[in-house]
Parts: sequence; structure tokens; C-alpha cells
Amino acid sequence: MTSRERFLAACACSPLDRPPIWIMRQAGRYLPEYRALKAKSSFLEMIRTPTLATEVTLQPLRRFPGIDAAILFSDILVIPEALGQSYGFRDEGGVAMEYRIETRAQVDALAPADVVPSRLSYVADALTRVKKELAGSHALLGFGGSPWTLATYMVEGGSSEEFGRIKLLYYTERATFDALLEKLTAALIAYFQMQIRAGADAIQIFDSWGGVIAGADYEAASLKWIRQIIAALPRDFPVILYAKGTAAHLSDQSFVGARVISVDWTSDLAMVRRTVPANLAVQGNLDPVLLNTTPAIVRREATRLLESMRGTTGHIFNLGHGITPQAKIECVEALLATVMAWK
Repeated sequence: MTSRERFLAACACSPLDRPPIWIMRQAGRYLPEYRALKAKSSFLEMIRTPTLATEVTLQPLRRFPGIDAAILFSDILVIPEALGQSYGFRDEGGVAMEYRIETRAQVDALAPADVVPSRLSYVADALTRVKKELAGSHALLGFGGSPWTLATYMVEGGSSEEFGRIKLLYYTERATFDALLEKLTAALIAYFQMQIRAGADAIQIFDSWGGVIAGADYEAASLKWIRQIIAALPRDFPVILYAKGTAAHLSDQSFVGARVISVDWTSDLAMVRRTVPANLAVQGNLDPVLLNTTPAIVRREATRLLESMRGTTGHIFNLGHGITPQAKIECVEALLATVMAWK
């Protein structure tokens, strides 16, 4: 069984001798080969240049043969950029949008969704290149942010700690909020359809800030838009939903049409497996900080997680959030060896 077949079988909850594994944000600053490339090209140059995005996507697979899926090297904020709101990075860290969305006129001025495929053709080009390089050996994942998560950056003007502006828009100017989310939803549908045409085997939707809205408002602010996106994609196409800080909404997330529910490290994965329907796979959920410790600790904690899932089906091993720049190569190697050797 190839890595691609193993990954797709896990999405379908088929029995496997071991769970497939990939690591969220598996390319990045913890890899010396990435740092060498980054010294010559900026982050934005790398994601906008298909040859460079292809190289970065493939770097973790070359170094770590046990990885079962490649996830395209890109960024969720290419969608706001394609709609007319560019972004960069602050000197002190974090995202800086070109401007804040503050009025309905600014929402209306955003480009229509049908321009997304042409403006983001470099993403499709990179996917096609990676697909050719993989030659069926590994699953290829595309991804994007949820409408709510993208809206937080667009309205806050970048990274935020309080999320006050987006919440104020939601509670006081619902028509403007809905207009923005409708535009983002349409753009993401066009974007994901483009990724599927370019060869993506699965799509992961990152609702990274789903946990910052009040629980009673999660459906209207985020989940209903995700449901619309998945409904517009090919029937039964594997969609992975990752929503950080939303454990209370697992039951609702189970019925949005996703094939895989990915959870953060704060949840008990075995309990999640018992909570969600048997026809859905679960993904996760090792604490990313463990890769900053020692191989012995990684082996111990990964084994504990694997043993908690023994006898279940539909488990994709992953971190509970993205790998950090401080992750140690030897810890990643220990993690992969532990999962690959587990029966």
C-alpha cells in the first residue's frame, strides 16, 4: 500500500495496520534546507513562485520518508490578497494587512470570487508540479482558511489578541459581516475547486480562530459558512476540518460534510473518536511543543496517544497544531519512527 493509499483509506475509516502521518506546517524554519532557501527568497516570494513552493513542499518528504502526505507550501492569506487586500509581516512578528476592513463599501469593493482562480494560478501550478513529482506515492493536500478565520485578519488589520473589531462587526453590523463572509465563502469555493482540479487528494480547512467567538455564535459566525463550502465541493471528496479551541462543538462539526475532524492537543483523542460518528476519521493530536523536548519524551507521548487509539479505525496521526520553528530534527525523526513501528 502506498502512502497515498494509506492516507485515503484512513479518511474512509478503513482498517489499517498503522495510522498514516503528516505534520501540520511540516515545512518551515526548523528545517535547515528551508532556512537556506529562505536566505535567498522571502516567504511571499516562495509561495508565489511555483518552482520554489514545490521545492519547499517536498523538503520534508525527502528528509522524513515516513510522512504519508505532502501539504502544499502556501498561506491562507492568499485569498484576501486575491480579493484586493494584500498582506505582509510585522517586524515584531505577526501578520499585517494592507488596511482594515471597516465599512460595507470596502467589502463591496473586494474583487468577485471568479477572479480567484486566475489571480492564484501560481497555487494550481505548484500543485500540478508537486503531483507530478509525487507520482502517486503520497497523498497531496491543499488547504485554506475558513471564512471566519480569514475575516479576523481582514477586519483586525492583521494578527490580533483580543479580536475586538471582528466581534464588534459581527454583533453590531451583521449585514456587513454577512456580506464579507459571503464573499469569502464564494472565493474559497472557487479556490478549493481549483486545487482539486490541479490534483489535490484532500483539502484541509483551517478554522484557526474558531474558538475565539462565543460558543452560542459559532454556528452563525463560522460553521454555517464552512458547511456551504463543503456542500459545493465534489460529493465525498475528503475534506479535513481543523478548528482550534472548539471542542464543545465536535458534534456540530461532525455534520458539516467533512470526512475528517482534526482536533487540537487539548482534547482527549480517544474520547473524540467515541464522540464523532464512526464513518468520520479523526486527526491529531500530539502537542507540538513535545517536538521541542527530547526523542525519549516524544516516543513516550506518541506511544501513549497511539495506544489510546488501539482498536479504532480512521485515525490520521498528526500534531494538534502546526510544528514550531523550535522543533528538533531528532524529535521529528523519533515521532515518525514510533508511528511507523507501531502495530
